[in-house]
Amino acid sequence: MIMQSDIIAAVATAPGRGGIGVVRVSGPKLGAFAQAISKGLEIKPRTAQYTDFYDAEGHAIDNGLLLYFPAPHSFTGEDVIELQGHGGPVILNMVLGRCLELGARLAEPGEFSKRAFLNNKIDLTQAESIADLIDASSEKAARMALRSLKGAFSDLVSDLVAKVINLRMLVEATLDFPEEEIDFLEAADAMGQLRVIQEQLDRVISQANQGTIMREGLHVALVGMPNVGKSSLLNALSGEEIAIVTDIAGTTRDVVRNFIHIDGVPVHFMDTAGLRETEDIVERIGIERSEKSLQDADVALILMDPREEKNSKFIATLQEIPKGVKRLYVHNKIDLYGQKPMRDGDDICLSAKTGDGLELLKTALLEIAGWQGESEGLFLARTRHMNALREAKGQLEHAREIAYEGLDLFAEHLRLAQEQLNTITGEFTADDLLGEIFSRFCIGK
Repeated sequence: MIMQSDIIAAVATAPGRGGIGVVRVSGPKLGAFAQAISKGLEIKPRTAQYTDFYDAEGHAIDNGLLLYFPAPHSFTGEDVIELQGHGGPVILNMVLGRCLELGARLAEPGEFSKRAFLNNKIDLTQAESIADLIDASSEKAARMALRSLKGAFSDLVSDLVAKVINLRMLVEATLDFPEEEIDFLEAADAMGQLRVIQEQLDRVISQANQGTIMREGLHVALVGMPNVGKSSLLNALSGEEIAIVTDIAGTTRDVVRNFIHIDGVPVHFMDTAGLRETEDIVERIGIERSEKSLQDADVALILMDPREEKNSKFIATLQEIPKGVKRLYVHNKIDLYGQKPMRDGDDICLSAKTGDGLELLKTALLEIAGWQGESEGLFLARTRHMNALREAKGQLEHAREIAYEGLDLFAEHLRLAQEQLNTITGEFTADDLLGEIFSRFCIGK
């Protein structure tokens, strides 16, 4: 064992074969580690050095580039080595195995990013944006994730926290002088400062909401009686033959899932089995799954053929759609009876066969999602971010409501608002500290 045990290593490139594969190592004092695997190479920091990678017997495993990033100037804040060789699974596993022999242990999922966070190289939102950037399903999503990684979201939250801290400092300094509370609220323009914070928070919430839409997308269930064109509509929206289309009732016997992008927004479609009474056991199971999928949907696209009657089973199923699921009523097959595509509120007339009216449906879905059509300057956000922002907004509203009832309550709601904002970036603990406050404010002044 050349090195201490607190060294982690992992294959950093995707599974499978590729032209290049990377093994990443992070931990303390990796200079000797790098020399051991390169058989005495004179290591130069931040320089790509061509070398062989050797096993314990001194036999070459692979050759490629060795890069050494000494702490703290690395992604994790520790010493980091990257071994860039050929991208075959066997070769990469051999190189990784050699790293483990030299004292490293296999890294846990996300542990490199976790160490970067713990060493203050990135905050929580930036750490999360790394995964978002890798998982981005559209160009817009990738750009928004990169903005988060570069700190756009963190900077907005940090600015809000700074304003809340500044107001808290004034409040905390005044708590020892209760007879001056009302004078303080007016002289320090506490309500004005609070209003500025609330307005700024509202803007951040609006931006974060757009980021959440871009990241998580919209889940849409296609619902309807057999042969109303659910599969045809899914194929038309996808631009490819995802679902089988026939004139035989019950062709779709399970939930067919696919997702497309509408103006960059991911929309997840679930093509459900036609809702009807049936003796077919397999089809009945598909219908049960269809009804269950409605519970996970944001929107139910209810397809109807104006020439067909709605049976009691179909009507009963519509009544089972959760109240929180938005409904759009799609009148399909307008090409068969000469009607033009149109939209009237939640009713859309279209033809899945010819494509007439599809743009009306796409626009309606984006409206339901809340997408405003502009991604410049936005960042990806997660559900936990939105929850924290909304909780902070609620605490600031409570602070305004009770401001003249006592500064102690006012201060407490400010503290709770800041605590919620702090959870987004993870930069402060829940008690972020009178030390922070009093280091910046002179009580005796």
